[in-house]
Amino acid sequence: MNKNKKDVKVETKKGSIDEWPEPIVRVQSLAESNLSSLPDRYIKPASQRPTTTEDAPASTNIPIIDLEGLFSEEGSSDDVIMARISEACREWGFFQVVNHGVRPELMDAARESWREFFHLPVHAKESYSNSPRTYEGYGSRLGVEKGAILDWSDYYYLHLLPPPLKDFNKWPSFPPNIREVIDEYGKELVKLSGRIMRVLSSNLGLKEDKFQDAFGGENIGACLRVNYYPKCPRPELALGLSPHSDPGGMTILLPDDQVFGLQVRKDDTWITVKPHPHAFIVNIGDQIQVN
Repeated sequence: MNKNKKDVKVETKKGSIDEWPEPIVRVQSLAESNLSSLPDRYIKPASQRPTTTEDAPASTNIPIIDLEGLFSEEGSSDDVIMARISEACREWGFFQVVNHGVRPELMDAARESWREFFHLPVHAKESYSNSPRTYEGYGSRLGVEKGAILDWSDYYYLHLLPPPLKDFNKWPSFPPNIREVIDEYGKELVKLSGRIMRVLSSNLGLKEDKFQDAFGGENIGACLRVNYYPKCPRPELALGLSPHSDPGGMTILLPDDQVFGLQVRKDDTWITVKPHPHAFIVNIGDQIQVN
């Protein structure tokens, strides 16, 4: 989930921003066609291909921070937790959180609901196809550059906040309880984001609500993106998601803790994140200046 992510403005010299420049091909369809080779559209330049982490010790991982006791009435552990978060922000920009207040059962339900959705036949999902105007819905590419090298993934993108942008008609309706699960999951992550932002503000000597206010206060934006990475015939040539900096103020990621795929860059080295069971990965985004 990404907080304060705004709609992407898409401009093209010709054509409508409601249309993709080329016919959309679902990566799931390609994966299910038993390809023996990778289509050229998905082969990354040599400099952008997946890297190993031979230079990083096998034990290297982003910090894991236990939030239990944060904002408790006793408050005795607040200083320790806040100091660990401050160090993780300075040294990494990423950290994992456990005992964060979101029920493990809800995390599992969210992951499994989306897995069921993406495992549907492609034609059953096409009614949710998105456009480059807002990217809401079921998609397989970002950007409108004709002939661009694409990522090996499908995705689903939707708005959680502010309320006027929350359109249940654009949310999937299968499996039957997915909308209820997404709604509860989104509300819990918005609450968690608020707690973490208060810590970030306090660690900088600001009022607790400074970051919340800077990102919109009561009108703060929040969106959800779910990525699906089908099996790739030549994974050494492709990427599920190209290197990037998240555009929002904070991203909270629920990974598949059985698959190590996410990498973060530290000291010019790509490090593979080892997800902790029922942990969230927090990315505080690029550094910003708050006056």
